Amino acid sequence: MDLSNLKPAEGSVKRQGKRVGRGQGSGKGGTATRGHKGAKSRSGYSKKLGFEGGQMPLQRRVPKFGFTNINRKEYQGVNIDTLQQLVDDKKIKDAVDFETLVSLGLAGKNEMVKILGRGELSAKLKVTAHKFTATAQKAIEAAGGEVVTL
Repeated sequence: MDLSNLKPAEGSVKRQGKRVGRGQGSGKGGTATRGHKGAKSRSGYSKKLGFEGGQMPLQRRVPKFGFTNINRKEYQGVNIDTLQQLVDDKKIKDAVDFETLVSLGLAGKNEMVKILGRGELSAKLKVTAHKFTATAQKAIEAAGGEVVTL
């Protein structure tokens, strides 16, 4: 043991936070390190999201446009080249249904699936989904497969 490796005993030194607002003698009394006046010095203060100090906030300066259709249906797209890749990897054999796509992670269980027409399909598949594009339907039937709409 020498002076280079001296250290206090385990648990004897505690790094506790500074105790503010505990009287003038502590040096952290009075304003309790909050400064003088203003919103940040008050109790119960919490900055609102997007607040810019009273300046007109960005989300109110920028004009609004467009609208959101409440009846819009969102589809999870799956391309036929993806289906061909699954056949090549021997993950699917002759039929693809919604449960298969969910189990393979291509769609969520609460989503609707639309088969899209990108790529080539050479395998004969019976594909079951909510929607098909015209090119996808043509490609599946050209490969000798079958299209079933849910």
